Amino acid sequence: MSLRYALLAILRVGPLSGYDLQKQFSQSVGHVWHAPDSQIYPELRKMQTAGLIEGEEQVRGARGTRRVYHVTAAGDAAYEEWMRTPLDYQRVRDPAHLRAAYLENTSPEAARDFLRRHIAYWQSELEQFQGELDHIQRMDSAMLNRRLAVTADEARERTIAYKQFSYEGLAERARGEIAWAQQGLALVDRLESAG
Repeated sequence: MSLRYALLAILRVGPLSGYDLQKQFSQSVGHVWHAPDSQIYPELRKMQTAGLIEGEEQVRGARGTRRVYHVTAAGDAAYEEWMRTPLDYQRVRDPAHLRAAYLENTSPEAARDFLRRHIAYWQSELEQFQGELDHIQRMDSAMLNRRLAVTADEARERTIAYKQFSYEGLAERARGEIAWAQQGLALVDRLESAG
């Protein structure tokens, strides 16, 4: 259900076509909630059936049309209720930490390769998160500026601060995963030299 509220959050800023919504999703919400296109379009149809959004056909070019979605009053109410409701935390499914628990079943070289790949993945993520933080600080984030354009002056500082807070948490998580994998590399070396 979080996908539904992520889509509502984006559409509350203003109407978008499915294609533009998909782009906005990957550039913002996609950093914290992954959803492939194959999930987004069916969810939009479900949301429209539920009365949370409305879609209207708009002329595009000489012979084309596109469907543009906007949030209904029921969609706004559902989103606001979701924001007030305590979060239902899910148990973690973490394939990297699962594999790490059984590294004794592989060679030290394979263990090192796994940990180095983990570091590389999270360094790449950290660069993306840091890039978003840089955009926020420079005030050249397209999605943030889109949000700020419809935000009351008295709420602008909070909007910026919470967006920054979110990305700082993501960056900290990436740093933690990198440090964990680096500790793992040291552990592999220690266990190999002891054996």
